Amino acid sequence: MKTVFIAGATGYLGRHIAKLYLSSGWHVRALVRNSEQARVSGLDASEYFVGEATRPETLRGAMDGVDLVISSLGITRQRDGLTYEEVDYQANVNLLEEALAAKVGHFAYIHVLNADKMPDVPLVAAKQAFADRLDAAPITSTIVAPSGFFSDMADFLNMAKSGRVWLFGTGHLRLNPIDGSDLARVVMSAIEEGRTFVPVGGPDIFTQTELAEAAFAALGQPAKITYLPDLTRRLALKILPWVTPAHVHGPALFFLSAMGHEMVGEPTGIEHIADHFNALVAEEQ
Repeated sequence: MKTVFIAGATGYLGRHIAKLYLSSGWHVRALVRNSEQARVSGLDASEYFVGEATRPETLRGAMDGVDLVISSLGITRQRDGLTYEEVDYQANVNLLEEALAAKVGHFAYIHVLNADKMPDVPLVAAKQAFADRLDAAPITSTIVAPSGFFSDMADFLNMAKSGRVWLFGTGHLRLNPIDGSDLARVVMSAIEEGRTFVPVGGPDIFTQTELAEAAFAALGQPAKITYLPDLTRRLALKILPWVTPAHVHGPALFFLSAMGHEMVGEPTGIEHIADHFNALVAEEQ
């Protein structure tokens, strides 16, 4: 039986990856901070390895007998005073070095689409720095770059719930977010096929306006959308780091930067964002 080591297993995507590999007959070793909390939360895994990727001394032996490492480790909101540099870059470097020491055959990493277009965003810069490090390492690697998760689209639904969605520019830029279960299957297929880089998105491509309309449709409300000049977004990118703490402007800079680009990866999957919005609304009723 092959063994996969999953970092970020307690996160949105990591849970889907762990569940898929476990159901596919793999021995799943999940990196967790607290095994009891992981057990109570229902994380699907064959075993829990207790450690912290930011503390390399806690990773010793974590990858003994491991065939494959998959890391979806990263932060979108700073916690415990940690920075993107410390988690998205250095913690993944710690995992990579442990994998190399254990002679693991393959390392897969979940990146972000269009990183080259957002070099000034700290979250993206840290991820890209690790992707470059992984590319240069003496190990077979796969980098999967999703356009965005369904879970990220809650911002559109939340704005719609408040009665109005605010967009920058004309709302014509496109995106195709992907569900975690679909993305997990992409990760597995890309690894099996030996692909080195996979820019991926969900099956449905929307303009930002169409995505906002889908959110209102799920609520059964007429769409109310206000378009702000794109200059507003660009000014916010410059001002926010000076007037807000890191845990606020960190994710905001990524969101605002992504809103200024087409975020369309290779369309794939079977889950649809409209169904996701409908399910979220139904849960609250």
